[in-house]
Amino acid sequence: MKIKCLLVDDEPLAIKLLQNHLAQLDAFEVVATCSTAIKALEMLRTIAVDLMFLDIEMPQMKGIDFLKGLKDPPAVIVTTAYREYAIDGYDLDIIDYLLKPITFERFFKAVDRYLRSRNAENPVAAVAPQNSYLFLKSGLRNHRLNTDDILYIESLKDNIKIVSTNSSITIKYRIGDLEPDIILFSLLRVHRSFIVNMLKISSFTSNDITIGDKTIPIGPNYKEYVFRKLQEIS
Repeated sequence: MKIKCLLVDDEPLAIKLLQNHLAQLDAFEVVATCSTAIKALEMLRTIAVDLMFLDIEMPQMKGIDFLKGLKDPPAVIVTTAYREYAIDGYDLDIIDYLLKPITFERFFKAVDRYLRSRNAENPVAAVAPQNSYLFLKSGLRNHRLNTDDILYIESLKDNIKIVSTNSSITIKYRIGDLEPDIILFSLLRVHRSFIVNMLKISSFTSNDITIGDKTIPIGPNYKEYVFRKLQEIS
């Protein structure tokens, strides 16, 4: 089941940018776009919406005033060119506040925050959907990794080696920086130097995990947590 998104903005280019960003994430779909709060209200009465991207400065009614008037709003990510609206947005318990122009990296962080809040409310949803992607920025290059294909990730000092079903890459990244991201997927840190895909494990003991022909140690400080997580999926 895809996450249904409503885009509310009076700027066509802003709508187009959000559509392009969302098109890169298989779990999301745009069900409607609106240029005013009045049209958005009509849409919310007729279609199911999980997540709304809401601009602030619009004709007829500002986004914040529109949001204040909704009795049962969907999750909201505010988009605007004005920094001063941030406090108002957070007072309304929005997911995030995106300042235009919205880069994909910043957009993805907002979507990631939405997924975390959604999973916290529904732990069953914490299992990653099919064709989920992990985005890692190394230098000027952004890497888009299909987490379904990842076998394991190994730390190599200031780099990480990502071994997938049909390939492997090494990029400049610290394995510790991955931990906030991997909770959305079936990835599990089992050692200070290793993260594994739980769905690819063929066998394990109290000391190690086997994925294909690779044996990966379980760190002493990770054992209790690792065994608890493996029991959840067994």
